[in-house]
This record gives sequence, C-alpha cells and structure tokens, in this order.
Amino acid sequence: MISEETDIHGLNGLVLAGGKSLRMGQAKDRMKWHGKEQRYHAADLLKKFCREVFISCRFDQAGEIDTDYTALPDTFLNLGPVGGILSALRSQRSKAWLVVACDLPLLNEATLQFLIRHRNPRKIATTYESPFDGKPEPLITIWEPQSYPALLQFLGKDITCPRKVLMNNPVEILQTPDTDALMNVNTPADAEKAKELLM
Repeated sequence: MISEETDIHGLNGLVLAGGKSLRMGQAKDRMKWHGKEQRYHAADLLKKFCREVFISCRFDQAGEIDTDYTALPDTFLNLGPVGGILSALRSQRSKAWLVVACDLPLLNEATLQFLIRHRNPRKIATTYESPFDGKPEPLITIWEPQSYPALLQFLGKDITCPRKVLMNNPVEILQTPDTDALMNVNTPADAEKAKELLM
C-alpha cells in the first residue's frame, strides 16, 4: 500500500508502548485483542503503510520486544507519550512519524488510510478530532519533521502534553470516519466495552 502519494517526505510508524498501565492494572501493550500482543498487532497495521515501524518503549522493556520487531527506547525519559514521540523524531530527523498508542484495540486499516490520504505535510501534524471531547487526538497522529522544534519549545516551558502542542500550532484536523476506532482502553471497564464491540 506504500506509494509516493502516501510517503511524502518519508513516513515511519511508531507504536507507543512505554506506559505503565496503572489504571488498567495490567500491561496494555501485552493485552491480546487480535490473537497477539497489542503492541505487535498495532505494529503490523502500521507496516502496511510505513517504510519502517518501531515500538516505542522504556529502556527496561527493550530486551523483551520480539526480535521480529524493532524497539525504540526513549531517549527523552519519564515524559510519557511525548517522550516517545520526541525520541522518534530525534532518531530520524527527516522523517514524519505515524504515531499510534498501544491502547487502541479497535484501530483499523481504513482509519489509518484515511489519515494518510488527508495528510498535510505543510502543517506540523495531521490528526483526528476526538469524538469524545472534540480536541485533537495526539496518539493517532502523523507528526511531521517540523513538529520536533514545536514539541521542544513546549517542553522548554515544562509542558509535556502533546495535545496542547497540537492545539497551539498549525495542524490538519480531520473528522474520523469510524468513531469506535479511536476508543482508548485505559481501564477494565473500557476493556469490557471494547470486547463487546469486537464481538
């Protein structure tokens, strides 16, 4: 599915899997929604659209990542999702990154394809408007190379919320074609709802 149209300036994939899953009570990246751990399922989805795909993780997780996949340990430490995004952008400065969180079990190819098809590389990012709160959804977003200095600028102000970066910079914001695909699963109650939707 990779073509010149979808690979403007290069597009890498990043699965954010470095969280500690405190609200869930178990590692969200290791939950098996589709017959394999979610971090690998998400990586396999991204491989259909990206030149290279990495699993963002903490240094203590890197050794447990299956060797069929490429781990990308955080070099910006203890910052949550923005640390993984910044680490990826710093590792390959000329690349844009299609970033997805590991807690999106309903994410599908059509949702990723729509995001890529409507990508605007002249802005710092292309993202979806969250159907749950109307704000940009930073954890299913294409972050362009020029987003790196914008993220660093906010980090310099001790702001580590990637959503705030999206809300205060030129960003392409799309309406999702599939509301369920953007559902984050952070708690056992969320997991039960996701199971029902997947049945």
